[in-house]
Amino acid sequence: MSEAKHIAIFLPSLRGGGAERVMVMLANGFVERGHKVDLVLTRAEGPYLPEVCSAVRIVDLNKGRVLASLVPLARYLRRERPHVLLSTLRHANTVAAMAHRLASSTARLILREANHVSRSDFSGLTGRINLLLYRWAYRSADVIVGISEGVSEAVRELAQVNNTRTIYNPINIERIVELSKKDDALTDKYKNRRFILGVGRLTKQKDFATLLKAFSKMHPFADVDLVILGEGGLRSELEELASRLGISERVFMPGFVANPYAWMRAAEVFVLSSAWEGFGNVLIEALACGTPVISTDCPSGPREILEDGKWGRLVPVADADALASSIVSCLKTTQRYDFTARLSDFSCEKILSEYIKIL
Repeated sequence: MSEAKHIAIFLPSLRGGGAERVMVMLANGFVERGHKVDLVLTRAEGPYLPEVCSAVRIVDLNKGRVLASLVPLARYLRRERPHVLLSTLRHANTVAAMAHRLASSTARLILREANHVSRSDFSGLTGRINLLLYRWAYRSADVIVGISEGVSEAVRELAQVNNTRTIYNPINIERIVELSKKDDALTDKYKNRRFILGVGRLTKQKDFATLLKAFSKMHPFADVDLVILGEGGLRSELEELASRLGISERVFMPGFVANPYAWMRAAEVFVLSSAWEGFGNVLIEALACGTPVISTDCPSGPREILEDGKWGRLVPVADADALASSIVSCLKTTQRYDFTARLSDFSCEKILSEYIKIL
C-alpha cells in the first residue's frame, strides 16, 4: 500500500446526487485502503449519510450556505492539517480554494469538476466576477479531475490550465446488481407493467420535458408507461406539461427513490434526456442492470461511456421526434445484453487506484 494519507473531502451536503454518491464511495474506498478520511460537510444532511462507512469521520460545519463555510473550513484546515483536500461541485471548489489560501494550508488541493462547463455559465456582471473566481480557484489547484474527457477539455479551455486529469466515476457494479434484484422496491403496479425509465433531478439540465414530449408521440404503445425517479424544482412544471400532452395517467413521478436499480432492471429501456452532463453515472448503472439505454449526445460523457453508440443509442439534444423514434425501436426489441466488458472500466478498484496516484 502507498503511504497512508489524511484526506479531507469537502462537500456541501449528502443530498441525493451523482457527485455526492461518488464522494461517499471514494471516502469509503480510501478508508478501506488504510487512509484516514474526514468528510467535511457544509451541513451534515442527506440520504447518503447512512452509506458512509463508520471509519470515515464526518465533520459538520453546520452552515446553511457553502460560502458561509469558508472560515470554518479554513479553521479546520489549520487545526487538522490534512495531507490532501479534495473538493467537488463548482461552487464548493471555489470555497475550498479560498479556505486553502486563507489557512495557508500545505494540503495537496485537488478539485473535481463534476459537470460540463462553458462560458455561457458565466453571463452578466455577476457571471464575469464568478469566472474570475473560477479561474483563480482552478489555477490554485495541484490537480483538477475532470470526470470525462469532454469535461477536462472544457476546463482546460475555460480556466486556461493544463493540470487536468480525467478519472471516470467509480461504479459499484456488484452492489447495483444485488440491489436490482430486490423487486420489493417497485410499486405493485410496475411489477407487471411495461415502462420506460428516466432518473435524475427535476431540473433544466436533465430536460425531462423533451422526454415527456417524446413519450407523448409514442401512440402505438398504450401499454407502456413512463416513470421518472427524482425530485426537484421543476416538478409542477413537468406535471403541467404531462397534463397538456394528455399523458398524465401514464406518467409516474414518485420522487427520490433509495433503490433506483430495481426500477432500472425492470424497465424496458432507460433514457437519459439531458441537455448537458459531466459524465452520466446513470447510464453505467442501467447497463449494469442489463437494460438497453438511449442517451442524448450531450456534452459531456454519454458518447464516451457508450463508445460512439457501441453500447447504446445516441440521439440529438432536445429532439423529441428522434428520441421517440429511438425508444420505439428499442421497445420492439426484447433482447437483453451483457455489458460486462464495458463495465470493467468503471470498477471501484480501478478508479480508486487512479485517485490514489494523484494524492
